[in-house]
Amino acid sequence: MRRAALAAAGTSALIVTLLSLKPHHPAPTTTSPPHTTPAPSASGTTPGRTTANGTFTGTPIDTPYGAVQVAAVLTNGRITAVKVLKAPDQNGRDQQIAGYSLPRLTHEAIKAQSTRIDAVSGASYTSQGYIQSLQSALDQAHG
Repeated sequence: MRRAALAAAGTSALIVTLLSLKPHHPAPTTTSPPHTTPAPSASGTTPGRTTANGTFTGTPIDTPYGAVQVAAVLTNGRITAVKVLKAPDQNGRDQQIAGYSLPRLTHEAIKAQSTRIDAVSGASYTSQGYIQSLQSALDQAHG
C-alpha cells in the first residue's frame, strides 16, 4: 500500500513537471548584414546617427505566450531607458520568465545602445519579442 502511494506521488510529480515545460520551437532565422560602426565626423557626431530625444513606443510583438511591447527613451540619440509596456503574464511561469529576462534585456540594450543583444536563456520568445519591439521604437527615432 505504501509503495503504491509513493509510486503515485512520484508519477504525479513527474507529470506536473513535464506539463510545466513549454515546448521549444526554434526561432526563425534571419540574415542581417554585418554590423559596422560609422566613424565619428570632425564635429564629434556619428554620421547617420540621430540626436533624437523622447520616448518612442515600439510595435507590440505577438509571441506564443503573449504580446511584448517596449518604449525606448532616448536622450541625444542614446538609449537611456527602456520601458516594458506589455509582457506575457497569463500564468505564474510567464510572470517568472518576464521577471528575470526583461531587466537583463533592458540592461544589455542600454549597454549595447542597440538591439544587438543576446536572448536570455529560457526566455527565447520573450527575448525575440523584446528585441523586435525595441527595434521598431528605434526605427521611429531614426526615421
